[in-house]
Amino acid sequence: ATVNPECTATFNELKLGKSLKYIIYKLSDDYKEIVVEESGTDPDWENFQKKIIDAKTTHRGKEGRGPRYAVYDFQYELEAGEGTRNKIIFIFWSPDEGAPIQLKMTYASSKEALRQALNGVGADVQANNEDEIEYSTILSHVSKGKR
Repeated sequence: ATVNPECTATFNELKLGKSLKYIIYKLSDDYKEIVVEESGTDPDWENFQKKIIDAKTTHRGKEGRGPRYAVYDFQYELEAGEGTRNKIIFIFWSPDEGAPIQLKMTYASSKEALRQALNGVGADVQANNEDEIEYSTILSHVSKGKR
């Protein structure tokens, strides 16, 4: 899949403008292009997480759970009162249950094109079940400095 220029433009707005908190990307209906599905300023992780988990995709006439790519400007407190940090995280959500296998494979093979277009991501997360995108799981991932 190709990356729609809006994907990069919206990412740069999040990275540089600091007004956006998250961006959710999806494949277009013909699976040939990665597009921005939604972006927003709501800092509530649980609201963002719900949008990802509840994402729907219609594949061959059937609606099911949909894989998604997302970017989130993750803010967290350092231990010992050392202040607040922000890290832009890239999330590849591909649910183990409810998403058609062909669709998951298409998303998996298209991920790198989007990821390479987004310069300035501080951490990558692949999540296949809801536990893997819990706030505490993401916090432990980003605060350890993993890449």
